[in-house]
Amino acid sequence: DGFIAMSEKVKNDIKTFSHKPVSISPHPIFNHFGDPITKMEARTQLGLPQQDKIILFFGYIRKYKGLDLLIQAMADETIKKLGIQLMVVGEFYEDAQPYHDLIKTLALEARVIIHSEFVPDNEVKNYVCAADFIIQPYKNATQSGVTPLAYYFEKPMLVTNVGALADSVPNGKVGEVVEPNADAIAKGIETLYNNGAAYYGEYIKEEKKKYSWSQMADNFILLHQKL
Repeated sequence: DGFIAMSEKVKNDIKTFSHKPVSISPHPIFNHFGDPITKMEARTQLGLPQQDKIILFFGYIRKYKGLDLLIQAMADETIKKLGIQLMVVGEFYEDAQPYHDLIKTLALEARVIIHSEFVPDNEVKNYVCAADFIIQPYKNATQSGVTPLAYYFEKPMLVTNVGALADSVPNGKVGEVVEPNADAIAKGIETLYNNGAAYYGEYIKEEKKKYSWSQMADNFILLHQKL
């Protein structure tokens, strides 16, 4: 009878094959990962140095998610000088060897940490809270479940300007939106560190209010009233 879409792009896709009512309701924030912990606590749990600069790629690894672009960005001279490390946490849903080969070719073995085992829900907070920033270097996408995860733990993020990713991440406020190429991703990461996590904090807390489960329930009711 009607549709709930989680982004403007998906709403437009639905309109290509249906004239039924469509409402937009962003993906709510999952809240079953436990309370956030401090960066210090999280790094202690994982045995990571307290002072290191660490960014996180989180989630299943597939071609469209652009991990290869992020690895290439890690070879940027400015990123090297800043001493930034990349933590990759996710299961490979394709051949992992090309990624390992790319890391070796770019001599990034000491600066890219890969944890490819399944992470239980109760351990997710350790990885997210340990990171300075969450990086989503996707080549194409409609949206991402990593974005509400970053909102839940109030972590600034970088996303690429593909699909509807940028709709959920106001540029320069809760994070940085860049083009899907290694150079732009490297510059975006540099901007995140130049601004510092605290710069994005209040924006994230305000924007986070849009992603409640109650707002999705309200949107279901509003859609029903249109039918």
